[in-house]
Amino acid sequence: MAQPMHYALSARTFFYSHYFHLGLRFGAGLIGIIWLTLAVADMPTALSVGIGALCTALMDMPSPLRHKFNEMMASVLLCSLVTLLVSLCAPYFWLLIAVLVVLSFFASMMVVYGKKSMPLQLATLFIMTMSMEHHLTPLQALEHAGLFTLGGLAYLAYAMGVSWLLRHRIKQQVLAEALFELAAYIDIKADFYDTRYNLTEQFNKLVRHQAQLADKQQASRDLILRAHQNRKDAIVVQVHVCMLDLYELILSTHTDYAQLRVHLADSPALNSLRDLAFKCARDIESVAYDVTRKRASFPEISYEPELDAIEAELAALQRRVDEGKPAQEALAVLRAQRNKVRAIIGMVGELHVASQKAYDSTPFWIDADMQPFLSQQKYELQVMLSHFRMDSPIFRFALRVAMAIAAGLAIGTLLPYSAHSYWIILTIVIILRPSFSMTKQRRSDRIVGTVIGCVVAAIVLTFFNHTAFLLAVLVLATIATPTFVYLRYRYTAIAVSIMILLQMNLAAGGSVNAISERLIDTFIGAFVATVFSFVLPSWEYRTLPTLIRQVLAANQRYMEASFELLQGKCRNDFPYRIQRKGLMDSLASLSAALVRMLDEPASKRRAVEDINLFVVQNYLLVAHVAALRAILRRHVKDVPAQEVNAMLAASHVQVCRTLSAALAKHGVDAPVPTLEAELASVPAVDATGSVDWPGWPVVQRRIRLLQADAAKIIVHSEAIERNVVQQ
Repeated sequence: MAQPMHYALSARTFFYSHYFHLGLRFGAGLIGIIWLTLAVADMPTALSVGIGALCTALMDMPSPLRHKFNEMMASVLLCSLVTLLVSLCAPYFWLLIAVLVVLSFFASMMVVYGKKSMPLQLATLFIMTMSMEHHLTPLQALEHAGLFTLGGLAYLAYAMGVSWLLRHRIKQQVLAEALFELAAYIDIKADFYDTRYNLTEQFNKLVRHQAQLADKQQASRDLILRAHQNRKDAIVVQVHVCMLDLYELILSTHTDYAQLRVHLADSPALNSLRDLAFKCARDIESVAYDVTRKRASFPEISYEPELDAIEAELAALQRRVDEGKPAQEALAVLRAQRNKVRAIIGMVGELHVASQKAYDSTPFWIDADMQPFLSQQKYELQVMLSHFRMDSPIFRFALRVAMAIAAGLAIGTLLPYSAHSYWIILTIVIILRPSFSMTKQRRSDRIVGTVIGCVVAAIVLTFFNHTAFLLAVLVLATIATPTFVYLRYRYTAIAVSIMILLQMNLAAGGSVNAISERLIDTFIGAFVATVFSFVLPSWEYRTLPTLIRQVLAANQRYMEASFELLQGKCRNDFPYRIQRKGLMDSLASLSAALVRMLDEPASKRRAVEDINLFVVQNYLLVAHVAALRAILRRHVKDVPAQEVNAMLAASHVQVCRTLSAALAKHGVDAPVPTLEAELASVPAVDATGSVDWPGWPVVQRRIRLLQADAAKIIVHSEAIERNVVQQ
C-alpha cells in the first residue's frame, strides 16, 4: 500500500484546505490593495504600496488573533525601517554593501526565535533586496518608506478582519489537517500486517511520519486550546481531544509484528487486520473532510466483513486448540489484536459523535492552565545575544548568509549585461537555509521552478501578450504563490517567477531578453548559495547529543507521570498528557534531525542506525505505557490493585534507573532518590502469576516488553555516544 499524497494536493480536499484559502486571502488582499491605490495614484505609487502589502502578507499564517497581530505588526515596523535604511544608502555603493551585509546577518539571526520567525526573516531579506535598486533622494526615500508602511498596514487591517470573521473556519481547517495526518499515520501502520513490507523500514517510516503528525497536532492545539468560548468552539475542542485520545489508543496497538506474522502467516486474518486499519484511516479522513466542510460527520464505513472474518479465524484457532494442536500463541495474538482494533473502531465512532453534538460550553479541563500544551514564543533580545558564539548553528548560519550576499553583490557588479544584483541576492536568500538538507531541497526547487516559470512567462509574453490575459495569469500566479509554499515549494517558485516577470512587463514593458537574464541570475545565485552552504556549516550530527539528552530527560519525566497515573496515585491525567506531549515533541525533533542528516554528505553522517533504533525504542516505551493504560481500563473489574501496583512500582524503578544510566552516558547526572522508598512501600510481586485476574498475563507481558525495550536504550545510547560525541 503506497503512502498517500498530502491531503491538500488531492482535488477532492484542495479547495477546502487552509492552504487554498490562504492563497485566496493573499491574492485578494494584495491585488485589491494595488487596484485601490491605482484608482487614486500612479503605477509606481501602487507598486510601492503593493510591496508593503506583499511583505506583510508573508506573515499571514494560521495563528491565534493576538499572535497574528503581533507577528504582522512586527513585520510592518521592521520591514518599513529596513526599506527606509536601504533606500537612503542606495546611492552610496560601499555604504550600501556594508548595510546589506549587516542587515542580512541580523535578519538571519532572527531564526533563533523558531519556526514562526522564518517568514519574518524572509520578509526582511526580501524587502532589503527589492529596495537596493532604488536610487532615491532622502525625501523620496521617506516617501517610498511611507507608502510601503501604508501598504503593510492596509494588508494588516485586511488580514485581521478576514481572520476574525473566519476564526472558527480556520480552526476547523487546521484541525482537519491534523486528522488527515493521523489517517496517513494509520495507513503506514496498516502495512505492518502486509508481509510484502519490511518491518524495519516500515517502522522507520512510521516514526518519521510521527514528526509530521506532532507538528500538525501542535498547530491544532495552538489555535483551538488558546481561545474556546462558544458552542462552535466547543465542537472543535471535543474533536481535538478525541483525536488525541484516539492517537494514544493507536499507539497502544503496537505489538510484536514479527511474531504476529509468524503465527498468522497462513491465515487470512492478516489481510483482515490490514483492511480494518485501512478502513479506519478512510473513516478518519471522512471526519476530517466533513470538518473542512463545516458539517457534522456520520459513519459510512462498515467494518463487519473484516471483523466477521477475524471472528471466524478465532473460532477455527479455538477448535485447533481444543483438538490439542499447537495454536495457543496464534489464538492469543489474534485475540489481542482483535480487541485493540475494536477499541480503535469504537473511538473513531466517538470522533464522529464529537462532531455532531451541540455543547453549551467547552468541558475540557475547565479552569486548567493550557500553557504547557501551547507553543511558547518569546522575542527577547537576550535570546539572540546568547547565540553570538561560534558553536551556535544560528550564528554560523547568519555569517554564512552575510558572506554569501557579499559574494553575490560582488559578482553582480562584474556581469556584462545590465546587472540585476537583486535577483541574484533574492535567489541566495531563498535557497540558503539553516540546514544543509533544506538548502539542497530549496536549490532544486528554486532552479526547476524558475526555469519552468520563465518558460511559461516567455510563452505568455510572446504569444498571448494581451493586457487582460496577462492580468488573469498574474492573478492566478499571485494566488498560487502562498498556496503551495508549505506544500510544494517548487510550485511556488514557478508562480513567483511568472508573477514577478509579468509585473515587470506590465509596469515597465520588459522583454523576453530580461527573462534569459533572470535565468542566468538564478543559476549564479544558486551556485553562490551552494558554495556557501559548505562555509561554516552546521552539520546535524553536532546537534544530536543535545537532542538525545532532551529525549531521555523527557522520557524520564513521562515515565514518572505515567506510573503515577497507572498506580492510581494521580486520578487526573492532565500531568500525564503534558509529559506525553513533551516526549513526543522531543522525539519528533530528533527524528527530523536524523532525516536532515541523511541528506548531508556521507562523511557527515554519524551513527544513523543507532539513532534510528534509539528513536524507535523510546517510541516503543510510549506505546507500551499506552497499552498498559488500555489493558487496565479493559480489565478494570476485580483488578488486584496491590499486586498490580507492586509490579508497576518495580517496573518504575527499573525503567527510571535505565533512563538515568542512559543520561549518565551523555554527561547528565539524573539520580532517582525516591524510587527505593517507593519500592519498599509495596508488597513483593507475585512472580508466579497465580492471581485470579484475566488481565494479569497481558499486564505481565507488556511490562516485560517495557523493561526490555528500556534496556535497549542504553545499548544504543552508548553506541551513539561513541560514534557522535567522541568523534
